[in-house]
Amino acid sequence: MLRSVILAASRSSQVERLVATAPYTRDVVRRFVAGAATDDALRATRGLVDDGLAVTLDHLGEDTVRPEQATATRDEYLKLLKMLGAAGLTPAAEVSVKLSALGQMFDEQLAYDNAQAICAAADAAGTTVTLDMEDHTTTDSTLEVLSRLRKDFPSTGAVLQAYLRRTESDCRELSSAGSRVRLCKGAYKEPESVAYQSAREVDKSYVRCMNILMSGDGYPMLATHDPRMIAIGEDRARWFDRGPERFEFQMLYGIRPEEQARLAGDGYTVRTYVPYGDEWYGYLMRRLAERPANLVFFGRALISKK
Repeated sequence: MLRSVILAASRSSQVERLVATAPYTRDVVRRFVAGAATDDALRATRGLVDDGLAVTLDHLGEDTVRPEQATATRDEYLKLLKMLGAAGLTPAAEVSVKLSALGQMFDEQLAYDNAQAICAAADAAGTTVTLDMEDHTTTDSTLEVLSRLRKDFPSTGAVLQAYLRRTESDCRELSSAGSRVRLCKGAYKEPESVAYQSAREVDKSYVRCMNILMSGDGYPMLATHDPRMIAIGEDRARWFDRGPERFEFQMLYGIRPEEQARLAGDGYTVRTYVPYGDEWYGYLMRRLAERPANLVFFGRALISKK
């Protein structure tokens, strides 16, 4: 019921105007989204890099249904990467890309071509790209595009979601030398046939997947805000003799900034996932609708920096 209400609100221009103009919600947006423009993304990136953090930038806009929208998204990433390179913010800053924003839903070849252009621009700027993962229906397509991109751009990163039952197998396949893999829990509403449903099951899967990646030859990127998962990640790094240069932690912009600073101060690489763009409203509402429990999560983040 709550999920339906949130989704309905995400499609309402009246609710969007109310959210956009209310003083309190403007504070929420500023906390979790860098801003609408490329310059906003660069300012946020500069501040984080100056604080000793790495960054991955996501230009918001995943509801792409026309080729011209996909082209506009590609061009924004090309502009962003050129500006990041010129500002000396690479390689500390990379970009995260959703293939759905590049045309995946209606033309996989177009999505690949757009992603290849972004990877080439990232390479020219001295950085790289990570392909975000979305719901389970796109997993095979995304991994296929990843495989094609890695032939020319081997540092292209993958994202795997621990709540999917298939992910342990995917971790084994992607744990080879040079393979960058972001492991997250997953946030989409998925059927029980393909995904674990309870938090306990997801946590156990996350640890199993972490063990596979940390014991492999690739470069694990542990995306979590969960204190227990972070502690286990630190323990596994010691167990598998991984120095801080051989894996990293990742967290969302605005979430647990003091913990991000602590980990960075302890010598770990910490990469902050920074969303930006004028489609921030849809981004926030979809994150809440995917798991209505995120209402509590974001609310806690507003009153706590730890």
